[in-house]
Amino acid sequence: MRKDHHVFLGVFLCALLLFTVYVLLDTFVIVRRLETAAEPKAVSAQADGETGTPVALPFAASPEEKAEAVITENSYHDGNISIEITEERLGDTTVYLADVRLASADWLKTAFADNTYGRNVTDTTSGIAEAADAILAINGDFYGARQSGFVIRGGVLYRSTAKKGAEDLVIYADGSFGIIREAEITAQELLESGAQDVLSFGPALVENGEISVSVNDEVGRAKASNPRTAIAVIDERHYLFVVSDGRTNESEGLSLYELAVYLQSKGAQTAYNLDGGGSSTMVFNGRLVNNPTSGRSIKERSVSDIVYIG
Repeated sequence: MRKDHHVFLGVFLCALLLFTVYVLLDTFVIVRRLETAAEPKAVSAQADGETGTPVALPFAASPEEKAEAVITENSYHDGNISIEITEERLGDTTVYLADVRLASADWLKTAFADNTYGRNVTDTTSGIAEAADAILAINGDFYGARQSGFVIRGGVLYRSTAKKGAEDLVIYADGSFGIIREAEITAQELLESGAQDVLSFGPALVENGEISVSVNDEVGRAKASNPRTAIAVIDERHYLFVVSDGRTNESEGLSLYELAVYLQSKGAQTAYNLDGGGSSTMVFNGRLVNNPTSGRSIKERSVSDIVYIG
């Protein structure tokens, strides 16, 4: 009887170990391609509520004519898009700021790795950017690292499971930003309200021009100083894409509060923290702008998605 008990216990422990290994592999390794990304809904709504003709930017030849692109190492200008990238030191940290102005919100987009919504479907930010023909790109919210949190991309709802305590960025058809709490609204309601993209990482850094994080706020158990990625809006179709290096001798990294103060100083009315750490990456015209850190190496981490201009 005692021998049978030991055999049963051994079989049970082996089964438990195999199940645990499977769960870990299914969560972090096994690729599950759940859905090919749908074509974004063609919406050209402008911030004043009108649709149709995009607003002409000051550098455009005329409202009807797209100027030939003028591209330098750190800038891009045509009749629809203006991008200026600057690098600056904030204390012991290097920060890369892309100032973006768009004639139409249609040029602000998101993309999945391999153009596929799923689990463990990943690629580098530069790889996803190349496939999307992006001019400028930053990593997104890495939705694939979690099994909950709203996912809306291009006006299509992919995941409606709410994440406890989640604070999301909503990008509407007119290019305006909003901050919502998943406990207070459903993903379907967001879709019906005109949400084009919903990014679920957080927290919000600036709301209505005011800093919305405290000195002690942090993402999970992350260190106080980290590589960071954030996106902000200053005015109608005027955005900031920000990435800071961190965890190296050359660049320490930022706290959430330091990032919020920086963005507020640049005029941000709404600013949102995206996936950071080893994911933090900025790509411009196929070139890595920052120095992403993965472990102890300077290299890109594969992620689920990007936010881009193109």
